[in-house]
Amino acid sequence: MPAEAARLTELRLTAVQDRIEADLALGAGPELVPELRALLSAHPLSERLYGQLMRALHAGGRPAEALTVYEEARRTLAEQLGADPSPELSALHGELLRGHTSAGVAGPALALCLARYGARVTVVEKAPALRGDGFAVDFRGHVHRRVLSAMGVWDEVHARRTRMGRQTVVDADGTPRVDLPAEMMSGDVEVFRGELARILHERTEDTVEYVFGDSVATLTDTGDGVDVAFERGAPRRFDLVVGADGLHSRTRRLVFGDESRYLRFQDHYVAGFGISNHLGLYRTGRLYSEPGRAVCVGNYDGDPERAGALLVFRSERLAYDRGDVAAQKRILRERFAGMGWEAPSVLKALEEADDLYFDAIAQIHVDRLTRGRVALLGDAGYGATMGGMGTGVAIVGAHVLAGELALAGGDHRTAFAEYETRVRDFAKGCQKISGNAGPFFAPPTERRIRSRDRMYRLLSHRLMASFFKRLTEKAATGIELREYPAA
Repeated sequence: MPAEAARLTELRLTAVQDRIEADLALGAGPELVPELRALLSAHPLSERLYGQLMRALHAGGRPAEALTVYEEARRTLAEQLGADPSPELSALHGELLRGHTSAGVAGPALALCLARYGARVTVVEKAPALRGDGFAVDFRGHVHRRVLSAMGVWDEVHARRTRMGRQTVVDADGTPRVDLPAEMMSGDVEVFRGELARILHERTEDTVEYVFGDSVATLTDTGDGVDVAFERGAPRRFDLVVGADGLHSRTRRLVFGDESRYLRFQDHYVAGFGISNHLGLYRTGRLYSEPGRAVCVGNYDGDPERAGALLVFRSERLAYDRGDVAAQKRILRERFAGMGWEAPSVLKALEEADDLYFDAIAQIHVDRLTRGRVALLGDAGYGATMGGMGTGVAIVGAHVLAGELALAGGDHRTAFAEYETRVRDFAKGCQKISGNAGPFFAPPTERRIRSRDRMYRLLSHRLMASFFKRLTEKAATGIELREYPAA
């Protein structure tokens, strides 16, 4: 009898979970949260229930709570079973985390440019909603300003800038070694990536169709159009498809081939996450380096309670699951064990972080930016994890691609060829700068650390200010923009 009762209880639970799964597929979310929490109280080891609760919270616009549920699951499974979450639950966590960290910029930027020419544009965003966070991105030089002005967003970007000040390289005891000028680290104007995405969305929400919480599953170029199947939505047909889906672009993989053909690892990894502002920083930052690794703590927005941590380390290529955040945290603990300055407190904060970003410092080099009716834009076609002015390159690329389509009267063959010609060398020039990002933060030896500090001490001197500005703007202005039709 006890065995039969247990079997019936399991069957009832499975039936309830199947019904919840159907509700989630139909768009339900927040209304399921109380029921799922009650079920988890009775069945605290059910990974399926944890996953459903995470999805319900995320659908209800509560992504931070969804990520906290994963940490609860991880702790419960470890304490009671001595096990890690399943690959399926870890993959869901990774998917939600990527949606939580930032929103796309290249796609909405192109949508804004195209919509001004009267094009009907659909933007598909894997994240369930726009978010106002993510790393800060900067713009520098007359080209970036001209493009942002042409898009009609320069004033808004400037109004929402971070106003980040100088950043300081310090010794293990916090003693300043060299100040890094604001224009070096933050350009002419700097804004949070999510805030920029919000600005672009505000300018296009009435003229552009946005599909959130979905992604492309397959693409079929038939010569006179592109048939697109989605992970969740119904199949659709488009005249053109532009992959603006980041460094690890699915569009690029589906049309141009596997990522391994195009991604060039730069011998370093980077991680970022939010921490408390325990140093009392105000729109400034601190950088501490030891051979092959660095810890940065910065306060960009003046929030007295919050700051951001950035970790960079030199490494061979690592094998890890991009969706397994627990494994990424283990890597960071191992790589930064025994480090001085604020590293211990930063690693302690890492344990509770629900917004971890972790990736290789890498570049994308493709043979072509277009194929048939499909084009690549931004990080998907010429990306760099950090240090290559990727967002600036993306908005310039969007301006050029939309302008060439307008000049060609919609003839994608002519427009795509011009886009390739005009953007490729510009993007490569900016990528060259990104190759120095890892060694700048984490020089391989003490000697290299001292050399870096001496060089930037010289460059930051007021007598070198104009030279330094020209140096930092050289790549950002390395393109001759054409005059495009007025919108």
